[in-house]
Amino acid sequence: MSGTEELLVEADRLAAELDSADPPTLLDVRWRLAGPPGRLDHAAGHLPGAVFVDLDAALCGPPGAAGRHPLPDPAVLQAALRAAGVRAGHPVVAYDGGDGLGAARAWWTLRWAGHRAVRVLHGGFPAWVAAGLPVSTDVPAPAPGDVTVRPGGLPVLDADSAAALAAAGDGTLLDVRAAARFRGEQEPVDPVAGHVPGAVNLPAGEYVGPDGRFPSGGALRERFAAAGVADAAPVGAYCGSGVTAAQAVLALHLAGRPDAALYVGSWSNWVADPARPVATGG
Repeated sequence: MSGTEELLVEADRLAAELDSADPPTLLDVRWRLAGPPGRLDHAAGHLPGAVFVDLDAALCGPPGAAGRHPLPDPAVLQAALRAAGVRAGHPVVAYDGGDGLGAARAWWTLRWAGHRAVRVLHGGFPAWVAAGLPVSTDVPAPAPGDVTVRPGGLPVLDADSAAALAAAGDGTLLDVRAAARFRGEQEPVDPVAGHVPGAVNLPAGEYVGPDGRFPSGGALRERFAAAGVADAAPVGAYCGSGVTAAQAVLALHLAGRPDAALYVGSWSNWVADPARPVATGG
């Protein structure tokens, strides 16, 4: 498999795999920042055999000072993954409603938890439907899985290490929110506007399409390089709450940077402490 094939799967390829004797486990991670719940989408129609996994309740911890989508409790995550049928070493494919956000956070969380055999359906549920592939409303009943969550499979930044990366000068901390939020001109979600001092803005729309599809690895490398990401120099990403930034880490993997770190708490964690400095402007 190429690096891309280890991270993304196209709808037709996935359909063939689901027809095999040992198909991958499917996780439906449709999610929106502001409702309605993705579970309703799942009930209305999903990939055959897919189990709905709630990003907020299963893949993230409860919101608070650690951020709006902090790391999950390992025991809670393990129970949710086992209930969804995730087995140790067995392939998993996550998909969402097409923007790629929920699926990317699921991909990142499983990789962080030590489960490497996970890919994202490129283009999500809309790509599956556009390919004319079957949709089901059956309620899946997977056999319980036996996956064991072992945190630490991917690098994580906290507020201190994010600040150090941004200030060091030999690495890059990417802020992938919209430019107006980065500059502090508006902040629709969190109580303080601005960015981590020293961070570099690269809005998500500059490296992934609205349909959740990525350009080639070469094109991604060029875009990240233009934002200041240097080969072999440390790189991390943050957003508002660690969901869009998980997609940025997936894009960095596609660009050949599997060492990219996620500031999971992101801006929602940064501003939870009023003593942390806030920068505004370009």
